[in-house]
Amino acid sequence: MQRTNNIRISGESPLISPADMARRVSMTEAANATIIKSRAAVQDIISRRDGRLLAIVGPCSIHNVEAAVEYARRLAALSAKVEDKLCLVMRVYFEKPRTALGWRGMIVDPAMDGSYDISRGLASARKLLIAINEAGVPAGSEVLDPIVPQYIGELISWASIGARTTESQTHREMASGLSVAVGFKNATDGDIQIAVNAIVSARQSHSFVGIDAGGSTCVLRTLGNPDGHLILRGGKSGPNYHAADIERAEGFLEKAGIKPAIIIDCSHGNSVRRPENQAQVLRSLLDQRSAAGKSVNSVVGFMIESNLEHGCQAMGGDPALLKPGLSVTDPCIGWEETEELLLETADRLRAM
Repeated sequence: MQRTNNIRISGESPLISPADMARRVSMTEAANATIIKSRAAVQDIISRRDGRLLAIVGPCSIHNVEAAVEYARRLAALSAKVEDKLCLVMRVYFEKPRTALGWRGMIVDPAMDGSYDISRGLASARKLLIAINEAGVPAGSEVLDPIVPQYIGELISWASIGARTTESQTHREMASGLSVAVGFKNATDGDIQIAVNAIVSARQSHSFVGIDAGGSTCVLRTLGNPDGHLILRGGKSGPNYHAADIERAEGFLEKAGIKPAIIIDCSHGNSVRRPENQAQVLRSLLDQRSAAGKSVNSVVGFMIESNLEHGCQAMGGDPALLKPGLSVTDPCIGWEETEELLLETADRLRAM
Protein backbone atom coordinates (compact mmCIF):
# COMPACT_ATOMS: atom_id res chain seq x y z
CA MET A 1 0.00 0.00 0.00
CA GLN A 2 1.32 3.43 -0.93
CA ARG A 3 2.17 5.74 1.97
CA THR A 4 -0.30 8.58 2.55
CA ASN A 5 0.75 10.02 5.91
CA ASN A 6 3.55 12.43 6.94
CA ILE A 7 4.78 12.72 3.38
CA ARG A 8 6.21 16.17 4.03
CA ILE A 9 7.48 15.55 7.57
CA SER A 10 11.29 15.35 7.57
CA GLY A 11 11.74 14.37 11.22
CA GLU A 12 10.24 14.08 14.68
CA SER A 13 11.82 14.98 18.03
CA PRO A 14 10.32 13.99 21.38
CA LEU A 15 9.38 16.86 23.67
CA ILE A 16 9.40 16.70 27.45
CA SER A 17 5.90 16.83 28.98
CA PRO A 18 4.64 20.02 30.64
CA ALA A 19 4.62 18.28 34.02
CA ASP A 20 8.22 17.09 33.67
CA MET A 21 9.28 20.55 32.50
CA ALA A 22 7.58 22.12 35.53
CA ARG A 23 9.45 19.71 37.80
CA ARG A 24 12.78 20.51 36.18
CA VAL A 25 12.18 24.27 36.16
CA SER A 26 9.83 24.71 39.07
CA MET A 27 7.94 27.74 40.27
CA THR A 28 9.20 29.30 43.49
CA GLU A 29 7.19 30.66 46.42
CA ALA A 30 8.28 34.21 45.61
CA ALA A 31 7.25 33.90 41.96
CA ASN A 32 3.92 32.34 42.93
CA ALA A 33 3.15 35.20 45.32
CA THR A 34 3.74 37.77 42.55
CA ILE A 35 1.52 35.87 40.11
CA ILE A 36 -1.39 35.43 42.52
CA LYS A 37 -1.33 39.09 43.56
CA SER A 38 -0.91 40.51 40.05
CA ARG A 39 -3.53 38.32 38.40
CA ALA A 40 -6.09 39.60 40.89
CA ALA A 41 -4.97 43.19 40.30
CA VAL A 42 -5.22 42.84 36.52
CA GLN A 43 -8.71 41.33 36.76
CA ASP A 44 -9.82 44.12 39.11
CA ILE A 45 -8.55 46.78 36.68
CA ILE A 46 -10.27 45.11 33.70
CA SER A 47 -13.55 45.00 35.63
CA ARG A 48 -12.92 48.57 36.89
CA ARG A 49 -12.96 47.59 40.56
CA ASP A 50 -9.44 49.04 40.65
CA GLY A 51 -9.15 52.56 39.23
CA ARG A 52 -5.48 52.34 38.27
CA LEU A 53 -4.34 51.94 34.68
CA LEU A 54 -2.76 48.71 33.51
CA ALA A 55 0.60 49.44 31.87
CA ILE A 56 2.00 46.57 29.79
CA VAL A 57 5.56 47.67 29.11
CA GLY A 58 8.56 45.86 27.69
CA PRO A 59 10.46 44.56 24.66
CA CYS A 60 8.75 43.74 21.39
CA SER A 61 10.37 40.32 21.76
CA ILE A 62 12.79 38.63 24.16
CA HIS A 63 16.06 37.49 22.61
CA ASN A 64 18.52 37.86 25.49
CA VAL A 65 17.75 36.52 28.96
CA GLU A 66 20.27 38.65 30.85
CA ALA A 67 18.97 41.86 29.29
CA ALA A 68 15.39 40.85 30.09
CA VAL A 69 16.28 40.26 33.75
CA GLU A 70 18.00 43.66 33.90
CA TYR A 71 14.90 45.28 32.37
CA ALA A 72 12.72 43.55 34.99
CA ARG A 73 15.00 44.80 37.78
CA ARG A 74 14.63 48.38 36.57
CA LEU A 75 10.88 47.98 36.10
CA ALA A 76 10.52 46.71 39.67
CA ALA A 77 12.24 49.84 41.01
CA LEU A 78 10.06 52.07 38.83
CA SER A 79 6.89 50.23 39.83
CA ALA A 80 7.42 51.20 43.45
CA LYS A 81 7.26 54.87 42.40
CA VAL A 82 4.05 54.67 40.37
CA GLU A 83 2.08 51.77 41.85
CA ASP A 84 -0.57 54.09 43.29
CA LYS A 85 -1.70 54.97 39.75
CA LEU A 86 -0.23 52.28 37.48
CA CYS A 87 -0.07 48.51 37.62
CA LEU A 88 3.08 47.65 35.67
CA VAL A 89 3.20 44.34 33.81
CA MET A 90 6.33 43.45 31.85
CA ARG A 91 5.79 42.57 28.24
CA VAL A 92 7.55 39.19 27.87
CA TYR A 93 6.89 37.96 24.34
CA PHE A 94 8.50 34.64 23.36
CA GLU A 95 6.52 33.87 20.18
CA LYS A 96 6.41 36.11 17.12
CA PRO A 97 3.81 35.68 14.39
CA ARG A 98 5.33 36.42 11.00
CA THR A 99 3.54 37.91 8.02
CA ALA A 100 5.76 35.81 5.75
CA LEU A 101 9.11 34.66 7.09
CA GLY A 102 11.43 35.64 9.93
CA TRP A 103 12.63 34.71 13.40
CA ARG A 104 9.73 33.21 15.31
CA GLY A 105 10.88 33.96 18.83
CA MET A 106 12.91 32.57 21.69
CA ILE A 107 10.78 29.51 22.36
CA VAL A 108 10.91 28.26 18.78
CA ASP A 109 14.51 29.23 17.94
CA PRO A 110 16.41 30.22 21.10
CA ALA A 111 19.83 30.10 19.40
CA MET A 112 18.56 32.37 16.61
CA ASP A 113 20.33 30.20 14.05
CA GLY A 114 17.55 28.04 12.60
CA SER A 115 18.35 25.09 14.90
CA TYR A 116 14.82 25.22 16.43
CA ASP A 117 15.74 23.73 19.82
CA ILE A 118 12.24 24.13 21.20
CA SER A 119 12.97 22.09 24.34
CA ARG A 120 15.71 24.55 25.25
CA GLY A 121 13.44 27.47 24.35
CA LEU A 122 10.66 26.29 26.67
CA ALA A 123 13.08 25.73 29.55
CA SER A 124 14.65 29.16 29.02
CA ALA A 125 11.23 30.79 28.92
CA ARG A 126 10.23 29.19 32.22
CA LYS A 127 13.51 30.18 33.90
CA LEU A 128 13.14 33.76 32.74
CA LEU A 129 9.51 34.06 33.79
CA ILE A 130 10.37 32.72 37.24
CA ALA A 131 13.22 35.23 37.58
CA ILE A 132 11.00 38.13 36.49
CA ASN A 133 8.26 37.17 38.93
CA GLU A 134 10.79 36.68 41.72
CA ALA A 135 11.82 40.29 41.12
CA GLY A 136 8.22 41.22 41.94
CA VAL A 137 7.29 42.03 38.35
CA PRO A 138 4.28 40.31 36.73
CA ALA A 139 4.66 39.07 33.16
CA GLY A 140 2.33 39.35 30.18
CA SER A 141 2.75 37.46 26.92
CA GLU A 142 1.16 36.88 23.54
CA VAL A 143 -0.16 33.33 23.20
CA LEU A 144 0.44 31.96 19.72
CA ASP A 145 1.01 28.18 19.75
CA PRO A 146 -1.93 26.45 21.51
CA ILE A 147 0.36 23.89 23.19
CA VAL A 148 2.79 26.41 24.74
CA PRO A 149 0.44 27.59 27.54
CA GLN A 150 0.69 24.13 29.10
CA TYR A 151 4.40 24.86 29.58
CA ILE A 152 4.43 28.51 30.68
CA GLY A 153 0.83 29.52 31.36
CA GLU A 154 1.13 29.21 35.14
CA LEU A 155 3.86 31.87 35.13
CA ILE A 156 2.05 34.75 33.39
CA SER A 157 -0.46 37.26 34.74
CA TRP A 158 -1.97 38.59 31.50
CA ALA A 159 -2.15 37.37 27.92
CA SER A 160 -2.90 38.77 24.50
CA ILE A 161 -4.14 37.32 21.24
CA GLY A 162 -2.49 39.09 18.33
CA ALA A 163 -4.02 40.89 15.37
CA ARG A 164 -3.22 38.01 13.02
CA THR A 165 -4.85 35.35 15.24
CA THR A 166 -7.82 37.10 16.86
CA GLU A 167 -10.12 35.66 14.18
CA SER A 168 -8.78 32.11 14.72
CA GLN A 169 -11.28 29.74 16.31
CA THR A 170 -8.37 27.77 17.80
CA HIS A 171 -7.15 30.85 19.68
CA ARG A 172 -10.62 31.84 20.85
CA GLU A 173 -11.14 28.36 22.27
CA MET A 174 -7.70 28.40 23.88
CA ALA A 175 -8.38 31.81 25.44
CA SER A 176 -11.60 30.48 26.96
CA GLY A 177 -9.50 28.14 29.11
CA LEU A 178 -6.59 30.40 30.05
CA SER A 179 -6.23 31.25 33.74
CA VAL A 180 -5.58 34.95 33.10
CA ALA A 181 -7.29 37.99 31.60
CA VAL A 182 -6.89 38.01 27.81
CA GLY A 183 -6.75 41.01 25.50
CA PHE A 184 -7.81 40.60 21.87
CA LYS A 185 -6.29 42.98 19.32
CA ASN A 186 -8.26 44.43 16.45
CA ALA A 187 -7.30 42.96 13.08
CA THR A 188 -4.35 44.28 11.06
CA ASP A 189 -6.77 46.09 8.74
CA GLY A 190 -8.29 47.85 11.75
CA ASP A 191 -11.46 45.72 11.98
CA ILE A 192 -12.81 45.89 15.56
CA GLN A 193 -15.79 43.56 15.16
CA ILE A 194 -13.46 40.58 14.76
CA ALA A 195 -11.96 41.23 18.19
CA VAL A 196 -15.39 41.77 19.77
CA ASN A 197 -16.55 38.46 18.30
CA ALA A 198 -13.47 36.83 19.82
CA ILE A 199 -14.27 38.21 23.27
CA VAL A 200 -17.82 36.89 23.01
CA SER A 201 -16.59 33.47 21.87
CA ALA A 202 -13.92 33.20 24.58
CA ARG A 203 -16.53 33.87 27.27
CA GLN A 204 -18.27 30.63 26.39
CA SER A 205 -17.25 27.10 27.34
CA HIS A 206 -15.53 25.08 24.61
CA SER A 207 -14.20 21.58 24.02
CA PHE A 208 -11.15 21.02 21.84
CA VAL A 209 -8.20 18.71 21.31
CA GLY A 210 -5.03 19.53 23.25
CA ILE A 211 -2.53 17.95 25.61
CA ASP A 212 -2.65 17.41 29.35
CA ALA A 213 0.17 18.00 31.85
CA GLY A 214 1.51 14.53 31.15
CA GLY A 215 1.82 15.30 27.44
CA SER A 216 -1.00 12.99 26.37
CA THR A 217 -3.52 14.05 23.76
CA CYS A 218 -6.86 14.78 25.38
CA VAL A 219 -10.09 16.73 25.02
CA LEU A 220 -9.91 19.96 27.02
CA ARG A 221 -13.18 21.38 28.27
CA THR A 222 -13.17 25.02 29.36
CA LEU A 223 -15.32 27.17 31.62
CA GLY A 224 -15.05 30.30 29.49
CA ASN A 225 -13.03 33.43 30.25
CA PRO A 226 -14.96 36.40 31.72
CA ASP A 227 -11.91 38.70 31.58
CA GLY A 228 -11.61 39.17 27.82
CA HIS A 229 -11.06 42.76 26.68
CA LEU A 230 -10.30 44.77 23.57
CA ILE A 231 -6.90 46.09 22.50
CA LEU A 232 -6.93 48.93 19.98
CA ARG A 233 -3.66 48.79 18.03
CA GLY A 234 -4.48 50.74 14.88
CA GLY A 235 -4.35 49.19 11.45
CA LYS A 236 -3.95 49.75 7.74
CA SER A 237 -6.75 52.28 7.90
CA GLY A 238 -4.77 54.35 10.43
CA PRO A 239 -4.54 54.88 14.20
CA ASN A 240 -7.56 54.23 16.41
CA TYR A 241 -6.70 55.77 19.79
CA HIS A 242 -8.61 59.05 19.44
CA ALA A 243 -11.80 59.79 21.36
CA ALA A 244 -14.05 59.06 18.38
CA ASP A 245 -12.30 55.70 17.83
CA ILE A 246 -12.74 54.73 21.47
CA GLU A 247 -16.41 55.71 21.46
CA ARG A 248 -16.91 53.63 18.33
CA ALA A 249 -15.23 50.65 19.98
CA GLU A 250 -17.43 51.09 23.05
CA GLY A 251 -20.45 50.90 20.78
CA PHE A 252 -19.31 47.57 19.31
CA LEU A 253 -18.75 46.12 22.79
CA GLU A 254 -22.02 47.41 24.25
CA LYS A 255 -23.97 46.06 21.29
CA ALA A 256 -22.45 42.64 22.02
CA GLY A 257 -23.55 42.91 25.65
CA ILE A 258 -20.02 43.43 26.98
CA LYS A 259 -19.07 46.08 29.52
CA PRO A 260 -16.37 48.01 27.64
CA ALA A 261 -12.79 47.48 28.77
CA ILE A 262 -10.20 48.79 26.34
CA ILE A 263 -6.42 48.85 26.28
CA ILE A 264 -4.63 51.23 23.91
CA ASP A 265 -1.56 49.80 22.19
CA CYS A 266 0.70 52.84 21.79
CA SER A 267 2.82 51.00 19.22
CA HIS A 268 2.06 49.20 15.93
CA GLY A 269 -0.55 50.96 13.80
CA ASN A 270 -1.17 53.64 16.42
CA SER A 271 2.44 54.81 16.30
CA VAL A 272 2.85 54.05 12.59
CA ARG A 273 5.67 51.78 13.87
CA ARG A 274 7.76 54.78 14.88
CA PRO A 275 8.82 54.30 18.52
CA GLU A 276 9.05 58.03 19.25
CA ASN A 277 5.32 58.34 18.45
CA GLN A 278 4.34 56.11 21.39
CA ALA A 279 4.66 59.01 23.84
CA GLN A 280 2.30 61.05 21.65
CA VAL A 281 -0.32 58.28 21.78
CA LEU A 282 -0.07 57.93 25.55
CA ARG A 283 -0.24 61.70 26.12
CA SER A 284 -3.34 61.86 23.92
CA LEU A 285 -4.92 59.18 26.11
CA LEU A 286 -4.07 61.23 29.22
CA ASP A 287 -5.49 64.38 27.62
CA GLN A 288 -8.74 62.53 26.98
CA ARG A 289 -8.80 61.24 30.54
CA SER A 290 -8.12 64.73 31.91
CA ALA A 291 -11.05 66.06 29.92
CA ALA A 292 -13.22 63.52 31.78
CA GLY A 293 -15.12 62.63 28.65
CA LYS A 294 -17.17 59.49 28.13
CA SER A 295 -14.52 58.13 25.80
CA VAL A 296 -12.04 57.55 28.61
CA ASN A 297 -14.31 55.62 30.98
CA SER A 298 -13.67 52.33 29.26
CA VAL A 299 -9.89 52.71 28.80
CA VAL A 300 -8.29 50.55 31.46
CA GLY A 301 -4.70 50.50 30.26
CA PHE A 302 -2.04 50.92 27.61
CA MET A 303 0.84 49.05 26.01
CA ILE A 304 4.32 50.36 25.24
CA GLU A 305 7.13 48.63 23.34
CA SER A 306 10.25 49.46 25.29
CA ASN A 307 13.76 48.03 25.72
CA LEU A 308 17.02 48.97 27.36
CA GLU A 309 18.12 50.76 24.19
CA HIS A 310 16.18 52.83 21.66
CA GLY A 311 15.48 51.45 18.17
CA CYS A 312 16.16 48.02 16.72
CA GLN A 313 18.88 45.98 15.04
CA ALA A 314 18.89 43.68 12.04
CA MET A 315 19.43 39.96 12.49
CA GLY A 316 21.97 38.17 10.35
CA GLY A 317 25.41 36.71 10.77
CA ASP A 318 26.62 35.68 14.21
CA PRO A 319 23.84 35.92 16.86
CA ALA A 320 26.54 36.45 19.49
CA LEU A 321 27.23 39.87 17.96
CA LEU A 322 23.70 41.12 18.63
CA LYS A 323 23.34 43.80 21.30
CA PRO A 324 21.52 42.34 24.34
CA GLY A 325 19.09 45.18 25.09
CA LEU A 326 18.31 46.32 21.54
CA SER A 327 15.22 44.91 19.82
CA VAL A 328 15.62 42.44 16.96
CA THR A 329 11.99 42.91 15.89
CA ASP A 330 9.96 46.16 16.11
CA PRO A 331 11.86 49.29 17.19
CA CYS A 332 11.32 50.23 20.84
CA ILE A 333 11.83 53.31 22.97
CA GLY A 334 14.82 53.13 25.32
CA TRP A 335 14.81 52.82 29.08
CA GLU A 336 15.38 56.49 29.89
CA GLU A 337 12.40 57.58 27.82
CA THR A 338 10.31 54.75 29.27
CA GLU A 339 11.06 55.82 32.83
CA GLU A 340 10.37 59.48 32.15
CA LEU A 341 7.11 58.69 30.34
CA LEU A 342 5.74 56.45 33.09
CA LEU A 343 6.71 58.90 35.84
CA GLU A 344 5.01 61.68 33.87
CA THR A 345 1.93 59.51 33.41
CA ALA A 346 1.64 58.77 37.11
CA ASP A 347 2.08 62.45 37.97
CA ARG A 348 -0.62 63.49 35.51
CA LEU A 349 -3.01 60.85 36.87
CA ARG A 350 -2.40 62.09 40.41
CA ALA A 351 -3.27 65.62 39.30
CA MET A 352 -6.64 64.61 37.84
